[in-house]
Amino acid sequence: MPEEGPNKTSERMVTRRASMARLDSGDYQLHDELTESIEDSNRSWYKEAVFYEVYVRAFCDGNGDGFGDLRGVTSRLDYLANLGVNCIWLLPIYPSPLKDDGYDISDNKDIHPHYGNIEDFKTLVNAVHERNMKIIADLIPNHTSDQHHWFKASRAQKENNPYREYYVWTDDPVKYKDARIIFTDTEKSNWTWDEVAGQYYWHRFFSSQPDLNFDSPKVQEEMLDIMRFWLKLGIDGFRVDAVPYLFEREGTNCENLPETHEYLKRMRKMIDVEFPGKILLAEACQLPIDVREYFGDGDEFHMGFHFPVMPRIYMTLKNGDYTKLKQILMDTPDIPKECQWVTFLRNHDELTLEMVSPEERKWMWEVYSPDPRQRINVGIRRRLAPLMDGDRRKIELIHSMLLTLPGSPILYYGDEIGMGDNIWLEDRNGVRTPMQWDPVDSHAGFSSAPKIYVPIINSDHYNSTRVNVNDAIKDPSSFYNILKHMIAVRRKHPSFGMGKLEWIDSGDLGIASWFRFRGNDKMLVVSNLTEQPRRVFIDIPSKFAPRGCDFVTDVYTGFRHAIKGRKLEMSLRPYEFFWLDCNPAEAMACYHSM
Repeated sequence: MPEEGPNKTSERMVTRRASMARLDSGDYQLHDELTESIEDSNRSWYKEAVFYEVYVRAFCDGNGDGFGDLRGVTSRLDYLANLGVNCIWLLPIYPSPLKDDGYDISDNKDIHPHYGNIEDFKTLVNAVHERNMKIIADLIPNHTSDQHHWFKASRAQKENNPYREYYVWTDDPVKYKDARIIFTDTEKSNWTWDEVAGQYYWHRFFSSQPDLNFDSPKVQEEMLDIMRFWLKLGIDGFRVDAVPYLFEREGTNCENLPETHEYLKRMRKMIDVEFPGKILLAEACQLPIDVREYFGDGDEFHMGFHFPVMPRIYMTLKNGDYTKLKQILMDTPDIPKECQWVTFLRNHDELTLEMVSPEERKWMWEVYSPDPRQRINVGIRRRLAPLMDGDRRKIELIHSMLLTLPGSPILYYGDEIGMGDNIWLEDRNGVRTPMQWDPVDSHAGFSSAPKIYVPIINSDHYNSTRVNVNDAIKDPSSFYNILKHMIAVRRKHPSFGMGKLEWIDSGDLGIASWFRFRGNDKMLVVSNLTEQPRRVFIDIPSKFAPRGCDFVTDVYTGFRHAIKGRKLEMSLRPYEFFWLDCNPAEAMACYHSM
């Protein structure tokens, strides 16, 4: 990964990185034990898992046609297993006009020809499971493409047409006027006139994506049958797209309606009865108090994205103040014990700023996307490494926060090697460029085709000569290897996946400190959020204080930090962080050989 910003690495950081990179096979004992704990017999595997988002078109081209495909993903599974990924999430792979990168589906029970066929999908699923990993896929219940055979049939005639009720039609384009427009850059209304049908149809997203009518029992059954089709092929669950918008009611904003929850509970019941052990992940870009409803009483979704925590992590780093991050997590309600939040730093869409105030959004645009081309809708279309100015210290710190705060983390393909973006590509395509595998091949090892779907990144800082998988794997101090070790350490400590969170006030807003704890596993995370050295004094609560010794242990180096009367005194360099084990028995057993 290139070092675009200031990055004078301290001697201590060099030592820490060297120690992290020396993780030998003996250090994986607890890691391997946890791998066993996430087999099918343990249906809570998702609560401790690290997910990896795969944009199939961009990942690897297995047949040389210029597009990534399922064969390509299968060929690179060992790479993901080596990183420590537990579950891969496939973005849409279904037949589609690709006006919205596959979220505009024209056939829900097949594979897009660019990506392969059903047999390729079966091969991928089997290969994933052979490596003790899981695989989930996108389910898009809210809408289809306007090229879907249902919609074509629906618009053909109004009377005596069984497909007419599959979509939402009206003569009155003012209906549901309280529903907001989501894609403000392109859409002026949630209704679009159709000449053939002679009516307006409803769409919460692009006008090429008509919404399905979930008031129709036929549509409800169709969606359950689509789920059954893919679950029978062996996938481990779904990331369910745009769940708040399934139903419409006059006088409401048409989001989070009781009817929506009623149907989603039915969806979950089908899963539990017919496919026990499979999971549902809710994509609802809402405040935590609203997303909480999608867990129900443990009878709706297993998991839900925590959208508001993501922009506040970025605020925290830019401000050098953890106040807003702490507040959103304190405002996050408890969820049923069998459920889990999902967190992320970047994904295939824009870095959404829906869940911040207008003033905060304006500030985020100014500091993270000064060029208007870097903005889209109410978000930022940039990748993680450029957002961090290519500064390894900040990139490591922001991943430390992701891996140690509550929730199961999702990594976005390419972020583990520090890939850049291309703001000159339209829409969100600038953060969906081909994976950079090799430094010498003309297409960075992505494809053998003469021409590929979009160019490889060729900027000075992020071209494939400087940023690629091959070099990252070979370099013990690369971010890839640091992240690999961070994931392995996280898997040794169940408190990070399933433990509780308690903030510790050091008296310095530039030092974020929190405990994650579960049973005897007690981990203290201390992070310097600023570009200045800091000296910190932390009073360790008695319930977390090590018993029988006067130190805590840095899990990366095995270095012991002395505690005097439950007071911990530490010096942290700019953007430095520590994961400190407060269980002396575990610490000494784990690090005695170092």
